[in-house]
Amino acid sequence: MENILIVDGYNVIGAWPELRSLKDLDFAKARDILIEKMAEYQAFTGYRVIVVFDAHMVPGIEKKSKNFKVEVIFTRENETADERIEKLASEFKNVNTRIFVATSDYTEQWVVFAKGALRKSSRELKIEMEDIEKRIDRKVKSARERNFSNISLSEEIAEIFEKWRRGQK
Repeated sequence: MENILIVDGYNVIGAWPELRSLKDLDFAKARDILIEKMAEYQAFTGYRVIVVFDAHMVPGIEKKSKNFKVEVIFTRENETADERIEKLASEFKNVNTRIFVATSDYTEQWVVFAKGALRKSSRELKIEMEDIEKRIDRKVKSARERNFSNISLSEEIAEIFEKWRRGQK
């Protein structure tokens, strides 16, 4: 069974305290940090992760990109993130796919639930992400202690290898 997590990007940024305070100083950086965290989520869980950002106030066409192994969508002009998330939930709905939508927008949670997706609040995603980060740290520490290769690695090289494992450059 394929698991898909669709993230309402700006909603999550507004709900996570560290990203909410950062967005006032550097909006692009807050977006980048969310995408990096979702890359960790993807690498750890194996879920397909799609982050959707509103661009309905920005003229232009829809923009899609892939950062790490995370799909990032900026909606097209006159389309909200909620509308795109609803379309994605309908598109991916089938017996072999489990869809989760991360948003704290209560109305949106019910709309996607009606389309067959499971809802996850931004707070629940944050708690899950914190747990994943702790588990990753424990795994990395354990691997360093066991030193699989019998080759001593510097912290810098170990971090590079960990980024490669996550699909980062």
